[in-house]
Amino acid sequence: MPDRLIPHLLRSNPVFRSLWTAEAISLFGDQISMIALPLVAVLALDAGAADMGYLTAAALVPNLLFSLHFGAWVDRLGHRRRMMIAADLGRAAALATIPAAYELDALTMGQLYAVAFVVGTLSVLFYVSHSTVFVSIVPREQFVEGNSILNGTRAMSYVAGPSVGGILVQLLSAPVAVLTDAVSFVGSAFFLHRIDPREPDPESPEHGGVMPGIRFILGSPIIRAALGATATVNLFNFMFFALFILFATRELGVSPGTLGLVLGGGAVGGVLGSLVTAPLSRRMGIGPACAVGCLLFPAPLLLVPLAGGPHGVVLALLFLAEFGSGVGVMMLDITLGSIFAAVIPDRLRARVQGAYMMVNYGVRPIGGLAGGLLGSSIGLRPTLWIATAGALLGVLFLLPSPLIRMRELPGEVEQQAPEPLRVDVPA
Repeated sequence: MPDRLIPHLLRSNPVFRSLWTAEAISLFGDQISMIALPLVAVLALDAGAADMGYLTAAALVPNLLFSLHFGAWVDRLGHRRRMMIAADLGRAAALATIPAAYELDALTMGQLYAVAFVVGTLSVLFYVSHSTVFVSIVPREQFVEGNSILNGTRAMSYVAGPSVGGILVQLLSAPVAVLTDAVSFVGSAFFLHRIDPREPDPESPEHGGVMPGIRFILGSPIIRAALGATATVNLFNFMFFALFILFATRELGVSPGTLGLVLGGGAVGGVLGSLVTAPLSRRMGIGPACAVGCLLFPAPLLLVPLAGGPHGVVLALLFLAEFGSGVGVMMLDITLGSIFAAVIPDRLRARVQGAYMMVNYGVRPIGGLAGGLLGSSIGLRPTLWIATAGALLGVLFLLPSPLIRMRELPGEVEQQAPEPLRVDVPA
């Protein structure tokens, strides 16, 4: 492959290349497991709708329970790379118990719930550590490029991962397909073991509680506005996704196989978004590009409740909805990730990430529950209209904030030690 087709950061920074390789392996494994794990429940254990809801909740609840405290713990102990390796190996071990129990005819839904909870918990630990490792490796002037590469890889995993997962399930069985994800975490740990970034010093115990991260979010008009925007989008988008597949198959008459192809093709929009975000950010400013992403992420999904008529038109509208939304989510994730990397002090990074995740991811099960309740009471299509229109409100948080006027990433943030906490809050 010609050098010009390989991003400069991957060519010039071998440490980032190892981090990227670790994430790429893990992301593709995750997408395989995303389709394989529910199919284990359905095909091997004959799970019902309630069982599937509990399985989803088991994976999401750790964001509410642990994000805040894991952030404080990681900042206090340091060794973020080691935390990521431990999280990878722990997730591999948990997932490997599924095919083992299946072969012994001992697999139960209780075990699936437990594995989903453990994997979700260790994923929280991984991601609150990740942001600090990223800024320890990538120069400030390459934050947007680095985030574009990582998010572009994530978008590619959305395109290929589910298809590969479906084939593996068909050829090898769902439990064996889950083992592929376990192996991917081992591969991720191997490449993370090869890097040794210079991480910030651990926080002292008196400064290492959860409150500094919360106070930073509340005191930063940029992060506070971003949290309001993304939490609003997440709340309503999970209302949407709770009903989308049911609506597409039951009311629009789309077969599961065709829907999978449409969604996989639509995911190409994410790849395009990862490619255009950096040049658009340079042209229009990173803050306005972030606002465009916040609007473009939910706006195309309005085509879904609008869909109707001939089958070809329905499929075209669903494809355009997924494609446009994929472009928007990549723009939003890349610009926000770069802004956060620039404005959050290293000493608070994991705690801010943890507090942010607690709210931003914590609204997801609430949105899913609200979508189910509304869909049961007023119908699927009206609920989808409410969900898609409501998600558009997220951008309103950005409009009065300094973020919307940010043309480029700010300079280095000050790294002064925080004042000791006056209230004893357990970390």
